[in-house]
Amino acid sequence: MKASFPTLRLRRLRQHPVLRDLIRESDVNLKDLIFPLFVKGREGGKQLIETMPGLYQIPIPLLAQEVEELVELGISSVLLFGVPPHKDDLGSDSYDENGIIQEAIRTIRKAVPEMLIFTDICLCEYTEHGHCGFLSHRFGKLDLDNDKTLELLVKQAICHVRAGADVVAPSGMIDGMVHAIRLGLDAAGFENIPILSYSVKYSSCFYGPFRVAVEGAPSFGDRNTHQMDAANASEAIREADLDVMEGADMLMVKPAHAYLDVIYRIKQAHPNIPLGAYHTSGEFSMIKAAAEKGWLDEKRAVLEILRGIRRAGADFIITYYAKEFAQWKLH
Repeated sequence: MKASFPTLRLRRLRQHPVLRDLIRESDVNLKDLIFPLFVKGREGGKQLIETMPGLYQIPIPLLAQEVEELVELGISSVLLFGVPPHKDDLGSDSYDENGIIQEAIRTIRKAVPEMLIFTDICLCEYTEHGHCGFLSHRFGKLDLDNDKTLELLVKQAICHVRAGADVVAPSGMIDGMVHAIRLGLDAAGFENIPILSYSVKYSSCFYGPFRVAVEGAPSFGDRNTHQMDAANASEAIREADLDVMEGADMLMVKPAHAYLDVIYRIKQAHPNIPLGAYHTSGEFSMIKAAAEKGWLDEKRAVLEILRGIRRAGADFIITYYAKEFAQWKLH
């Protein structure tokens, strides 16, 4: 016979703070977090990102100091985004040996050899039009050329790895991107480099602050032809299934706390594949704005949201709050 009230009182396990910690099912540790870095320029100082309070575009000369501070805080993983000095229709800086990200990787690797370096593999930061790939005229309109884009993404991934990247993270939701990059890396002798695929990336309003940070908003149109419809969840399973078949080593859902149900479903479908979630710029900036107004307790809100993401099934989280989370833990 199962116990019931008054014999069973679940509040007994909530009476002591240490006991609450002891039986906590899901929590967040620094080792679970990846901190995004925006790299721009080869001289000058850090530039405040207006839409993301407390975050900066960091020039190459100050990058070593930045990652050394991260290590002191206990942060051991970064995801790099570059803002090149020149953009073109091919996003050529992304696969130039002397491109902004390649130089950033070498700088970090020299300053902090043990840092785990993820690099974003996409063209939106490097193209003059701000779209995620090569554009061509098809069926009477300008459209993203999926297969030509794959060729450029392979070049970008190989170039990043040659510079010293540990993990490549294709983010454009281009059909076949994982398969193409896997074949390209293997052929170049980089069969041990993992691929973290943005397997489930929604066409979301929560990327707005990020696009200011990388100066990469589309100059026309939108990205609805390759990013997912926010109304769809079953389609997310198909996307993840395809990436696993193509050779993805890790999967990701983006955005995070607006899509906890999708994180849960992907983890249930692929319990043995490491799953990440991207707590996006818009999700970050919303909390910042409310906290600045005094409408919520910032620290408690962040911890609650990050725990929710982990509880939904994410094994790790890319978040702009990693640095502040580390500082909160230290104090």
